[in-house]
Amino acid sequence: MSISTRWDPKVEEEILKEWEDKGWYRFVKDDRPVYIIDTPPPYVNTPVHIGQAFTFVYMDAIARYKRMTGHSVLFPLGLDRNGLPIEVQAEKEFKISVRTTPRAEFIGKCRELLDKNSDATKRSFKRLGISFNSYEKSYELGGLYETDDPEFRRLTQETFIELYNKGLIYESEKVSNYCPDCRISLSDAEVEYEEERTKLYYIRFPLKRGGDVVVATTRPELLAACKAIIYNPSDERYTALKGEKAIVPIYNNEIPIVDHPYAKPDFGTGLVMICSFGDRGDMIVFKDLGLDPVFLIDEDGRMNPLAGKYRGMKVREARRAIADDLKAIGALVKEEDVMHETPICWRSKTPIEFIPRKELYLKQVAFKEELAKLAGRMSFYSKESAQLLYSWIGSLTDDWVISRRRYYGTEIPVWYCKSCGYVYVPPKGRYYVPWKERPPIDRCPKCGGAEFIGETRIFDTWFDSSNTPIYISGYLWDREFFSKSYPVSLRPQGKEIVRSWLYFTLLKSYLFLGKEPFKDVWIHMHVVDERGRKMSKSLGNVVDPMDVIKRYGAEAFRAWAFLEGDITTGDVKFSPSRLEAASKFLTKLLNISRFISSFNWEKASGPITNADVWITSELNSLINNVKAANDQYQFNKAFTLIRDFTWFVFADHYIEMVKPRLYMAPGFTEAERKSALWTLYHSLDIILRLSAPYIPFVTYYIYNMIFDKDVHAEKYPDAEPKVQDMTGYTEKLVAFNHSVWNAKKERGLSLKDPINLKIPDELSIFTKDLVAMHNLSLGSSAG
Repeated sequence: MSISTRWDPKVEEEILKEWEDKGWYRFVKDDRPVYIIDTPPPYVNTPVHIGQAFTFVYMDAIARYKRMTGHSVLFPLGLDRNGLPIEVQAEKEFKISVRTTPRAEFIGKCRELLDKNSDATKRSFKRLGISFNSYEKSYELGGLYETDDPEFRRLTQETFIELYNKGLIYESEKVSNYCPDCRISLSDAEVEYEEERTKLYYIRFPLKRGGDVVVATTRPELLAACKAIIYNPSDERYTALKGEKAIVPIYNNEIPIVDHPYAKPDFGTGLVMICSFGDRGDMIVFKDLGLDPVFLIDEDGRMNPLAGKYRGMKVREARRAIADDLKAIGALVKEEDVMHETPICWRSKTPIEFIPRKELYLKQVAFKEELAKLAGRMSFYSKESAQLLYSWIGSLTDDWVISRRRYYGTEIPVWYCKSCGYVYVPPKGRYYVPWKERPPIDRCPKCGGAEFIGETRIFDTWFDSSNTPIYISGYLWDREFFSKSYPVSLRPQGKEIVRSWLYFTLLKSYLFLGKEPFKDVWIHMHVVDERGRKMSKSLGNVVDPMDVIKRYGAEAFRAWAFLEGDITTGDVKFSPSRLEAASKFLTKLLNISRFISSFNWEKASGPITNADVWITSELNSLINNVKAANDQYQFNKAFTLIRDFTWFVFADHYIEMVKPRLYMAPGFTEAERKSALWTLYHSLDIILRLSAPYIPFVTYYIYNMIFDKDVHAEKYPDAEPKVQDMTGYTEKLVAFNHSVWNAKKERGLSLKDPINLKIPDELSIFTKDLVAMHNLSLGSSAG
């Protein structure tokens, strides 16, 4: 059976079945070095998006390359199933509320949706040819773990128990970031900043001594919580006001006017009202001045009774209402449209508020210096991306709030004695559900009481996700393997979660184990649309990778992913036309293979002509350059090198040079023909093995057809040290061949027609092949 001339995506499904039936990618513990990839668990309430498809294809190439270079590769797929998104989806899908639905029933509804969506996620990744596996599980089982699995949650609880016993976790009522929409406290890592157009209100404050001052603010709804007006000490306009009292309009309470460097002379009037709390700056000034806060906003995001007549209004509704009232009493001087940086929740995109809540915190600020040193022990690709982590560590000002008041997540393993309030934290060893079960003790160790109240809060999902390298490397079930394999080899992830997933994993690893979690960290950017815009439903530019695969096939998608650009240095634009262009390499590779395989592979001792030695030395150079790029995770560079050599050197020049020998043109010997055949098959073998990590389907198909072997079970090529380096001829050969083809075109000749041209002296060693290749006549050098 001959090799196809065009790639048929249907073949991919046949190959997938072979891989699955034979379990070829299972992880095996043996004497080989272990390479572990800590893949980012995608959240399963939404379909796999094109950015995930792109980056997981890259991770798969890493796994396949490492297998072929002699590693036992552990490459699991994690599915993130904890947290708020599934609760929101369950409320919409089943028309229920987390506030009114019994907890067990609500959790059941969440699981129902998760199970349905998880299957779709697994199918999508499998169709892309991702060779996942996991500890002692085969490819057939999917190499899968889920973050709501009892064993995964057990690990989360065990890290909490240990850190609590070390004195690193405490409960405190603090002012924290709060999302009224999600109704949860947020860590600083979960807060984003968005530029939005808003109003800047200039408000007249009467002075107690007489006269008035004008203060500009974007948040007039916080007037009732205003405790001071500040100006910059260097601002000579206001130094005479120091120690004066101002009257808050509408509420009529007196507040001091003081100097403080937080005030910016060039913002508004230079005077700033300090309220509890409009932003983090307010919190700093309150602390510096020893002011007592008043909180006006409740957990529903509405004004509370302390706001007076504005009670019950949403924040923005109250803002407009109070502005109207200020205008009515002559206290609103003017309004201006300004662009203002607003802190928002990273999930709901809702503006956050700052309200006090009693929550559990994990210490982190005290360890900033140690964390930065530990980060320095990991290698980053690209190197510039390391600064994202260092900058985040340097910006930390508060400890990590790890408790959440939701349902679907890992329960915090704590009980409270009903009699004396004693906090009971159980021993490690199993998964606990305190809201529905008794603690593993009968009596309170402090007072002897027999009644306990189980903790109802759950962990922040990042407290779960920060366990992934510990979990996948066998901490719970094989400590010997874990001790040899941790830190794990690689963390691949997006830049947008450096300050959350990467940072929290580093923190957890340091506090729990005292070491860095990874040897290498690969940070990538995003896949955007053809115009460079982020893909979103509102823009109508979302691309479903499964639609792309149905039309073009997984292999075409993979070829495009590796040829399109370096996603570690910038965003990659998705373009169907460029995907089609990239897929042409598959056709070229098939046709090269079809041509070569049309000749029987006869045994030969190796290359004996200069042309054969030349292309073999080019292969040596290619092998070295590709492996060097692969080892730096530069897969776009590596695959581009392979494509360029295969198409523009091997096919366009070498194959054309040896065709006369293959067909035994006059003057060639049988030994020269065998040398050409050996070199063609040898070159194709190298090209297919080099390409296998990137385009696994087509290389598997061709290699099996020609060599009757699984290319993915073969060794990645090494350069042959004894081959003479003739790469210096390449540029000259290419230039000469193009000059001949152009000359024939200019003279109206076909490529087979004879032409009178001289071969340059520096290429005289290739004379015999070049004369036959171009049908050169008079003017040719002898040889």
